[in-house]
Amino acid sequence: MVTVLKQGSAPKIISELLAKLFERKTVKGIDTHKYCGVLKLDEDALDIQKKLRDEWE
Repeated sequence: MVTVLKQGSAPKIISELLAKLFERKTVKGIDTHKYCGVLKLDEDALDIQKKLRDEWE
């Protein structure tokens, strides 16, 4: 969603636009925070990523 704020807009209008923006904020999908730290890796994640990228060559 995009909210356009024009230069010189009254502070009241800006506050109303921002209030509308935050009241519409709903979370859809899954809660990804419950998976934080679940996967235990033996090597660095960046090294794994580099190896996977090199498979294409």
